[in-house]
Amino acid sequence: MEKLLERGWLGNAFAAVFYTVLVIVHLTIPVVVTLTHTWKNPLWSVVMMSVYVIEALKFISYGHVNYWARDARRKINDLKTQVTDLAKKTCDPKQFWDLKDELSMHQMAAFYPSNLSISNIYYFMAAPTLCYEFKFPRTLRIRKHFLIKRTVELIFLSFLIAALVQQWVVPTVRNSMKPLSEMEFSRCLERLLKLAIPNHLIWLLFFYTFFHSFLNLVAELLRFADREFYRDFWNAETISYFWKSWNIPVHRFAVRHIYSPMMRNNFSKMSAFFVVFFVSAFFHEYLVSVPLKMFRLWSYYGMMGQIPLSYITDKVVKGGRTGNIIVWLSLIVGQPLAILMYGHDWYILNFGVADLSNQTVVI
Repeated sequence: MEKLLERGWLGNAFAAVFYTVLVIVHLTIPVVVTLTHTWKNPLWSVVMMSVYVIEALKFISYGHVNYWARDARRKINDLKTQVTDLAKKTCDPKQFWDLKDELSMHQMAAFYPSNLSISNIYYFMAAPTLCYEFKFPRTLRIRKHFLIKRTVELIFLSFLIAALVQQWVVPTVRNSMKPLSEMEFSRCLERLLKLAIPNHLIWLLFFYTFFHSFLNLVAELLRFADREFYRDFWNAETISYFWKSWNIPVHRFAVRHIYSPMMRNNFSKMSAFFVVFFVSAFFHEYLVSVPLKMFRLWSYYGMMGQIPLSYITDKVVKGGRTGNIIVWLSLIVGQPLAILMYGHDWYILNFGVADLSNQTVVI
């Protein structure tokens, strides 16, 4: 379809409708499959749906960048006409060279439409990035030692995370169901703090496993040179900096394809900021509620709650050590609270209240 758009046989309006339908279908199919089939372990549904979400975001980026390239090429043709007309007649030299400089700035169209190939889009779909580029930076070779190291890390840490979940988190969550159902505040608080330790440890292990070991492994296999998958989020003094630094691929996508286009269309910074968190909240809830087959919106509310929390760390406490403490407390306490709430309702939904009442609470 992009080749038809490049030749002018299809219009941009058709492309917008096509990509919108493509993304909607891409996000709807896994929902239908998940809700109409019984899966013993919701984790596999989360993995499958995560892959579909990543592909959908990549389609959006691919469509956006090619549209920008077509628009840049149209502007180049218009500028060439203006430069030619000015060169043929007496004019202000400054105006002539300003047009020449503007013409040289449109580098985006330099590789278009040579990028429209099967191998190009397949490489992008496999690359550890959500933002499409005409030419990605590449390394000269695949380093075998680096590849082996990342593979060993990935295997070992995956087994370690699975063991910690089975031996530490699951018993703690299961033992928290009855106090949570009976709303025993003191016992619930104790279970929350008890769960916070293994949950935070597993979150840090998962972060290293995915963002360092797995993404670097994929990047090395593809000789993908841009390895900035995260920054120093642990030093974040504000919530906004945390979300800008802990997941660089998603942050770049949000800035490039949501925030910046809204700013160019004269939306306020707050509106663009709100929409970015709204989209993030939607996908967080999408990846939790559908696999669990229950819609509680707690993940959504948790993400939207980052907006006022971001205001507090940015404007009230103004970062510093206090801001860093707030960032870490939101991670250490917020995640286990969500796990307990979802775990409690999922347990009742699948096993019923009667089974819950027969539980013996172990201290």
